[in-house]
Amino acid sequence: MITAADIATGPNIVLGPLLVVAPTLTAWFAGPWPTAGIGVLAMAGEAANGWYAGTVSSRNVVVEVIAIGAITSLIVVLCAVRDRHARQMARVRSVAKAAQQVVMWPLPSRLGPLRLACVYLAAEEEADIGGDLYAAARTGSAVRVMIGDVRGKGLPALGEAALLLGAFREAAHQHASLPDLAASLERSMTRYLADFEPEDEAGERFVTALLVEIADAEPLVRMTSCGHPPPLLLGPDNTVHVPRLHPAPPLGVSVTDPDNHVVDVLPFGPGDTLVLYTDGVIEARDQNGVFYPLAVRAAQWTDHPPEALLHRIERDLLAHTGGRLGDDVALLAIHRAPIPHPGATTFSTSSADTPVSAGSSCGT
Repeated sequence: MITAADIATGPNIVLGPLLVVAPTLTAWFAGPWPTAGIGVLAMAGEAANGWYAGTVSSRNVVVEVIAIGAITSLIVVLCAVRDRHARQMARVRSVAKAAQQVVMWPLPSRLGPLRLACVYLAAEEEADIGGDLYAAARTGSAVRVMIGDVRGKGLPALGEAALLLGAFREAAHQHASLPDLAASLERSMTRYLADFEPEDEAGERFVTALLVEIADAEPLVRMTSCGHPPPLLLGPDNTVHVPRLHPAPPLGVSVTDPDNHVVDVLPFGPGDTLVLYTDGVIEARDQNGVFYPLAVRAAQWTDHPPEALLHRIERDLLAHTGGRLGDDVALLAIHRAPIPHPGATTFSTSSADTPVSAGSSCGT
């Protein structure tokens, strides 16, 4: 088009130098070889302009052809470097994603009578997980769930998250009560920090955690909080309840006595939904510094299934913050399915004694 316009406008208007735009634009969406080919065509177009005007051997036309060739060569080199870096980044991301999947196992959509859904939003760019964590374990006729938040955010907090997830997967099947489970996790954290905590951060590393146990045959939920925010309990009648828990100190501050961990018991019947979250949700602010009102917003969607509920909260949270999160965010919704038929007293179970945990594959 530039060549045709240059010929049509006559010798008084010179458009030939604009031909350098062709290889420049090509580099945005194509690789080095297509860019070089378009550059050769641009040089041929400039030569055609000179031939039509009878000035193909003039100094101006020769210089313009050489200039287009030189600029095209530079663009091709930069394009090749860009593509090489893109391939390297793709390999790094592939390795990182595989490592993250090892740390955070996919969470099933059902465990016994419970339906589960999760959302994870990492504050660190290009990361799928960070310092927030959650996991679930099927233990006989009950489901145990943990959600936690490592001090700090992003990839630097991944070490403590990996340690706690591994400890939970093993200890969830070995301890009869939630206080004993919390004490076991505390001992694991204490050993880890003794070996790996930097001296300049002594006493400053900890993990808040909420341990939840839901039995198949009881319309109850048992919780032990280690400095973690309380969950939301959504009822089928569009009610939202924020329980008052009795939290112990966070994991990592050497509270290894089970007697220091209180078990809070709440009703959790068919049709109820429990929403667990980390403080990255309730501490998210808009441009005016207003915190995200999770309980108020969740009250609008109490009748939604877990996946749709978290999808609504995720979209609303990102809209509230303008798409920028200051901390990692983890959300987990647990819905107890209604009793399948009148007179049923127990729920069917599946995957007995099989530990599972959740990661970025549940939601992004």
